[in-house]
Amino acid sequence: MTKASKLARALVSRQWWWVTLLVVALMLLLARLGIWQLDRLEQRRAANAQLLAAIESPPIDLNREIGEYLVMEPREVSGDLANRDVAMVGVYDYEQQRVLKLQSWDGRAGVHLITPLLLEGTDTAVLVDRGWIPDAAFEAGEMYADQTGTQTVNGYVALTETITRRTADAIVPPDPGVELFRVDIADLGKRLPYQLAPFYVKLAPQDGDSSELPIPTPKEIDLSEGPHLDYAFQWFIFSLGLGTAYVIYVNRWLNMRDNPPPAKQERFIKPL
Repeated sequence: MTKASKLARALVSRQWWWVTLLVVALMLLLARLGIWQLDRLEQRRAANAQLLAAIESPPIDLNREIGEYLVMEPREVSGDLANRDVAMVGVYDYEQQRVLKLQSWDGRAGVHLITPLLLEGTDTAVLVDRGWIPDAAFEAGEMYADQTGTQTVNGYVALTETITRRTADAIVPPDPGVELFRVDIADLGKRLPYQLAPFYVKLAPQDGDSSELPIPTPKEIDLSEGPHLDYAFQWFIFSLGLGTAYVIYVNRWLNMRDNPPPAKQERFIKPL
């Protein structure tokens, strides 16, 4: 019997079969984790392609094209639309302005100003995140309502933010009519006197002084693939290493069984 066949018989023998089964199950689990990381990598690549397509697409003229989006519910808006540049003309409705709480900039606490923009030539408004102001300015009543009259606004699309109903019932801002913890467009649409676009727009930073309030939020662009490929290799190596170590261990056990070390000879001292 060859050494390989003897090892194979030992792995499925009555003494070792259950250990072999356990090791194989663990190897499959580790390999499945590696495949899961490869799936995550494909999802990341698809998201990067979606983001790149949004960045390279021409800006949407919302005054002309808003109609095709109004048939959508906020939750139905495709992720393909996120981060798309938009341009629009309209008038800010400061009387219906809200503040998004618990926002920070450069390590400082503050809020974001969420202001409806009434689109010129339509009866629709788009919520605009005009940017960050410090808590002190908000508490002092500074609403930065100086952009009156018709404005040309450039920004990029952000999708509605929702949480579960149970969590929403437990998290209520001090003044729900003005203060927000998230931009839930469906909920805000019930409180405002006009129809809202099913997404909101984050104001794009303008050239010039970046510290002028309110401070717009720059678009976050991360096209890296993350650590998923490295993690996948690690899980595959762990799986292969476990199987290899187990086979080596059983092989050594067989060698010791078939070739036991010679018994030690005891030395006796003759009594005088």
